[in-house]
Amino acid sequence: MTATDPALLRFPVLIIGGGPVGMMTAMTLEAAGVDSVIVNIEPGPRWHPKGSTQNARTMEHYRRRGIAAGIRAQGLPADYPTDVGYFTRLTGWELARLAMPSDQEKQNIAATAGPTDQVPEPLLRCNQMYAEAYVFEHIQTLPRIAKRYGWQCVGFTEDADGVTAEIEEVATGRRETLRGKFLVGCDGGQSLVRRQLGIRYGGETLGPQAYAAGPTVSTYLRAPGFMARIPHKRCWQYWTVNRDIRSNTVVLDGSDTLLFTTRLLRPEDKPDEALIARQFAANFGAAIDIEFIGHWPWTAGRALVAERFAQGRVFMAGDAVHLFTPTGGFGMNTGIDDAVNLGWKLAATVQGWGGPRLLDSYAIERQPIAHRNTNAAKQFARNVGQVPVGEAIEEDSAAGQADRRAATDFLSTFGEEFSSLGVQLGARYDGSPILASDTIAPPSDDLIDYRPSSSPGGRAPHLWLKDHVSLYDRLGVGFTLLRLANSDTDTRALEISAQKRGVPLASITVDLPAGRDLYGCDLALIRPDHYVAWRGNRLPDDADALLALVTGF
Repeated sequence: MTATDPALLRFPVLIIGGGPVGMMTAMTLEAAGVDSVIVNIEPGPRWHPKGSTQNARTMEHYRRRGIAAGIRAQGLPADYPTDVGYFTRLTGWELARLAMPSDQEKQNIAATAGPTDQVPEPLLRCNQMYAEAYVFEHIQTLPRIAKRYGWQCVGFTEDADGVTAEIEEVATGRRETLRGKFLVGCDGGQSLVRRQLGIRYGGETLGPQAYAAGPTVSTYLRAPGFMARIPHKRCWQYWTVNRDIRSNTVVLDGSDTLLFTTRLLRPEDKPDEALIARQFAANFGAAIDIEFIGHWPWTAGRALVAERFAQGRVFMAGDAVHLFTPTGGFGMNTGIDDAVNLGWKLAATVQGWGGPRLLDSYAIERQPIAHRNTNAAKQFARNVGQVPVGEAIEEDSAAGQADRRAATDFLSTFGEEFSSLGVQLGARYDGSPILASDTIAPPSDDLIDYRPSSSPGGRAPHLWLKDHVSLYDRLGVGFTLLRLANSDTDTRALEISAQKRGVPLASITVDLPAGRDLYGCDLALIRPDHYVAWRGNRLPDDADALLALVTGF
């Protein structure tokens, strides 16, 4: 076949990998009116627990696609507390507890928050397998997304006009040839796309430590009576710290369905169910019946970022370009942000209103964030491995009390691993070539605290508008010009330029003094990914040049 063969199945964008990142890429394109096809080796969503955090930024993206409320109904009951507890054993001493609200409590706070509150969609503790299954069902309703689940990409070639991919149905060996203007690899840590391009990871994996580094196995299991037999207030996540074992148990559904994670002795070891059963009993502190559902071996402590995020017409996102240790819950969420950043730029380019520099900005903006976030997760993992565990930590003695107090003092500093709003909402693209320069310095990066700012390159500060409507619900799928003051500022030049260039541009007035104070300007131009592209009190003299800049011309 040739690129002009009519038998080719043609799509503007080919997406290899149909997990959360691939599906978000497709949904972002679909919302902009661009067709895509997802090719995924599994016939459906993978039914094995992985990360349990859909962070605040990810939930904002799901809100834009109209599915945040549906995802909040998955996994844990809405009133289940999300405390993180540390114990000598789960039936032993409690060492520390990070008390955190249920999703219902967080939703109640958001429902009554003040006009400048920055968290319209609070972080959700919902395991990825539940969220992924919900999104999978949702994309079945979107006709602009073609689905090839149960198919694998066996190779691709690029030419001056596009990319041709050969795919194969796993069950039958039947083959199809797909043709697209662009290809996006969202195919995970063993990415075929990245390997075919010859792109390598850089970074490091933590050296030996007691936990959160090295060969690890996560086991999906049921333990009837688990919750009833633990003599402590309920937790979402239970950590065990003693001389025999370090482990982590995550409650998946509010009952006795769990994800249990502990060490493997060697990288080549396979999960040994007899050993895992003994480890779970040691973690629990008593014999308990368990039913194994599945195992997932992996390597903890990694902080790896690909050397390049793109080559020619081929782009990558998610685990294909960054591998995290799960401490902090940043991995999938960073990939979702990749997808939204790349998705609007692909749509703009396909539709002709994105310039030749627009897609180049994807790696320029996202690669530094990958380094930032993997390093944050690595530091949290290093902290987990350094918890002091004295010889007498389980003794009912003065020495035991002293050892437990030392562990408690250390663990009491761990709260930010489970919130880190600066990581979630504070990623900035300062220095990007598609942002207008600004005379006021942006806020410094802070992994813990989020500092809202209208400085170009950061997330548009959130506002609750009249009748408690989120500003984000008013923003368009293209660019949005916010008018933040009751003035007669003439913005017609920008609107005329957008019309001539075919750039989707909405204009909304925010009649909210607190909003003007927060933004510190009369006008702000918001990108399709809700990032500020420009701000000012009046349009620049050459409004067309501004629009050309922010769309990559």
